[in-house]
Amino acid sequence: MHTGDDVGSLDAATRQFVAARPRLFGIAYRVLGSAAEAEDVCQETWVRWQNADHANVVEPAAFLATVATRLAINTAQSARVRREAYVGPWLPEPVDTGPDPQLGAERAEAVELAVLLLLEKLNPVERAAYVLREAFDYPYRQIAEILETSEANTRQLVSRARRHLAAERREQVSRTEHQRLLEVFLTAAQTGDLKALEDVLAADVVSYSDGGGMRGASRIPVVGLSRVSRYLVAFAPRFWPGSDVRWVEANGRPAVLVRSGGDPVALLCVDVSAEGIDRVMWVLNPAKLAPYVASMRPC
Repeated sequence: MHTGDDVGSLDAATRQFVAARPRLFGIAYRVLGSAAEAEDVCQETWVRWQNADHANVVEPAAFLATVATRLAINTAQSARVRREAYVGPWLPEPVDTGPDPQLGAERAEAVELAVLLLLEKLNPVERAAYVLREAFDYPYRQIAEILETSEANTRQLVSRARRHLAAERREQVSRTEHQRLLEVFLTAAQTGDLKALEDVLAADVVSYSDGGGMRGASRIPVVGLSRVSRYLVAFAPRFWPGSDVRWVEANGRPAVLVRSGGDPVALLCVDVSAEGIDRVMWVLNPAKLAPYVASMRPC
């Protein structure tokens, strides 16, 4: 009997998985934009790792990353159909990045809500290639092996994703300036100050309200300086009275958690460039808010 050897092997496999798990979650979350789906990918990766022939796995971390990436791509392909039926604008599920700003990555890339939203427009393989290269600094050769394609095609996938982001998103401001503009925006939104809103919003600003079909959430994005500012002014008397706000961090950027009667009702995030606030993102869907609030560190 080899019971002792089997137990030792399982212990070693468990340690290897636990060590790799932050990276596995980080890859899956960036590809999927959903913490819940990323957790499912990690769980399925663990099941497959348990059933693998560990003696023949030369590099456990590489094996686990390959399994997680391919599972994330498969999940993303099926998720696209569900998201096409989603009621209203879809935003990525926010995560509290305070304890772990990089989500297991080499670089804190591709984690901001706006970036995840833009990556959603790419196909899952393009997203995976971009995430593995930009956030985790994998060599093109290894990415090609993970994606089962050529190195030349992998370079094209990453380049295409970079071009897409460059075309859709302006250069970002510093964290200090980001928070300053969000503070100005928050005060103006709470008071219904039209002039102050117009001063801080970019000319082509877009406001997204992800309510998942809940009553009161806009079913379409609101586009343009005039429409967004006037929408926020009209919105103010119904939304802000009786609410309180807490400054938090979400996806690597300052954000605002809004509560009413002690219950979380919205997470406010913005995307900011030198032109002003380019995107206003309201996460209102309780199914997305609850996990975020549950993961937050105590005050």
